[in-house]
Amino acid sequence: MDTRASMRLMPRGLPAVLMAVSIAGCTVGPEYRRPDATPPKEFRSQVAPAEAGSLADLPWWQVFNDRALQGLITQALAGNYDLKVAVARIGQARAQVDVVRADLYPQVGYQASAAREKSFIPLPQLQGNVTYNSFLAALNATWEFDLFGRIRHSAEAATASLYAQEDVRRGVMLALVSDVAANYFALIELDRQLAIAQESATVYKQTLDLFTQRFEAGRDSKLGQVRAQAAYDSSNAAIAALNRAITQQENAICVLLGSYPRSIERGTQLPQQVMPAAPLGQTSDLLQRRPDIMQAEQVMVGANAQIGVAVANYFPRIGLSALYGGQGVEVSDLFKSNFSIWGIAAGLTGPIFEGGRLKAGVQAQEAFWNESIAQYKQTITVAFRETSDALIAQQTLVAQRTALESQVQSNREAVDLAMQRYTGGRASYFEVLDAEQSLFPSEDALAQTQRDQLIAVVSLYKALGGGWNLKDEEWVQPH
Repeated sequence: MDTRASMRLMPRGLPAVLMAVSIAGCTVGPEYRRPDATPPKEFRSQVAPAEAGSLADLPWWQVFNDRALQGLITQALAGNYDLKVAVARIGQARAQVDVVRADLYPQVGYQASAAREKSFIPLPQLQGNVTYNSFLAALNATWEFDLFGRIRHSAEAATASLYAQEDVRRGVMLALVSDVAANYFALIELDRQLAIAQESATVYKQTLDLFTQRFEAGRDSKLGQVRAQAAYDSSNAAIAALNRAITQQENAICVLLGSYPRSIERGTQLPQQVMPAAPLGQTSDLLQRRPDIMQAEQVMVGANAQIGVAVANYFPRIGLSALYGGQGVEVSDLFKSNFSIWGIAAGLTGPIFEGGRLKAGVQAQEAFWNESIAQYKQTITVAFRETSDALIAQQTLVAQRTALESQVQSNREAVDLAMQRYTGGRASYFEVLDAEQSLFPSEDALAQTQRDQLIAVVSLYKALGGGWNLKDEEWVQPH
């Protein structure tokens, strides 16, 4: 089509009108502003003053320096299905951004048809039925001027959804690292409890043999023997239960790894595990480090943009459409200038009365905006609660572990003294059994406290948004 000819046929004032409308047009809807959510100056249970550095600045392999645990985390980051779901959703969100942004550009298409028709023509010279062919081939184009920002707001909302999904992925990676570590520490704590149960079974068996010999020699009653037998049986039952719990814990870790049930490699034993110091950093940094807080903010950005979309629906949609092609009774006619067809038009559509639908749409989006604000502030509140919980756990578990270590040491001495007194005839079997039955539960309690100390660091690392400065590819491959 001759463009200059089409411009001559266009209404003379139309370009000026379109230009004036474009200049006068403006994006409607509210501008996004982050709601006021000023964090406190310090975390509750914080002991030392805030430092510039934070535990969250460390990559996870510097926090969890057990080689076996690092291998498990690497496997989980490569094979976990929740993470793969999150990655797939990012792909969906990225494609949706492209779908929405496509409306900002002209849409060009084609159309073609071939038909054979029979019509009655009421003309004297041609009166009667006429059968003829009809062929059409044409290109068409449409373009909407986004004067009021409806499409741009939609693109902004889609982009916010993409960023939110990326934050979801980072949240999944952080949660995955934390869950693998917590489950691993629970596993080696079960190993420690199994070792304690096996030790108790050995001790109770020795006690049973001793009481049996003394009963058979007539030096003690049968009561001591049956009490020792009961304690020995209890230890064997605990060993069976712990073996079951260990297998189930290994299976739970396998789910995190994205693998079928198998045995899990161990590294450093529970009592020898050492975790790094845990500086907190500034409280305000939490808002930029926690992926769930950043995701909640992106939801707000999207909600604000959707208000703009709803408001823009009040205003008219202005666009251009064009058509160029050929039409004739023979296929060869399509390529002849005499049979060319073309058209160009500007259009405007807008609402007049829609029964309150547009107003309700704006109100719905405003309600969602208010919901997203509440969810954002709730997420921040939960983040500070989780941080405070981890801090108080760290502080109190130190004293608890110290007390339990002293208790275990005292109980061991009590068992030795009770056995010496019994063999010397200065104590009854009740004193020996009582000392033994106090020792092993205290050792279990100590093992649980050691595990809780490790998990407290895991919880703090997660609460502070650990690994926030790592690139996505750096999460999988430790340096």
